[in-house]
Amino acid sequence: MSSSQLGRATEIQYSSKSDVVCAMLREMIISGELSGAEPLRQRDLANRFGVSQTPVREALRRLESEGLVVNDPHRGATVAQSRNGIVKDNSQIRAVLEPLGARLAALAITDEQLARLRHLNDEMTSIDTGDARYGELNRQFHFCIYEAAASPMLLSMMRLLWQAMPTGPKVTRPHSDSAAQHRDLIDALADRDTERAAEITARHILSTHHFEDEITH
Repeated sequence: MSSSQLGRATEIQYSSKSDVVCAMLREMIISGELSGAEPLRQRDLANRFGVSQTPVREALRRLESEGLVVNDPHRGATVAQSRNGIVKDNSQIRAVLEPLGARLAALAITDEQLARLRHLNDEMTSIDTGDARYGELNRQFHFCIYEAAASPMLLSMMRLLWQAMPTGPKVTRPHSDSAAQHRDLIDALADRDTERAAEITARHILSTHHFEDEITH
């Protein structure tokens, strides 16, 4: 982002440059673009964002108070490390938020959205294992549900989590098993069964092993 773009973003959305830098760094950490224990050098970040070191320093202090950054007198600021690793963290957080999305979607989903879910699942079922199109189709399927939930906050959070998975979740489960779970979820949504939709979604996320290299940096 250039200094002029940063200035416009500051005027429109934020009260200071440190707010903008803080928001961008927060997104980069949560999405996995900046990995655990990665150094956060003020001069490098200032050059990257086209600002002075002062807003970077203020942003790092704020992120330290949020627990996303660790400041050591000898090592300086680094990204806080996750005990479980970013892949497992991502999966566990999704296992809480996505069932909420399914529960909300069951209350508001339209016939048009249900038809789109069925169409996307049929497309995923028809392609071969390993087909590069699967990840995007799967992403569209899940985001159709998030959009049906009609919760802008939830949708924003899910976009942030999925940024860490450029090609979608890479799991060891066969595509046929995923498609069967998708069909059960669509039926639950169509029946307006909030609890069943939430339970199927949680099981869909947690009942498989994720590849450790799923989240790229």
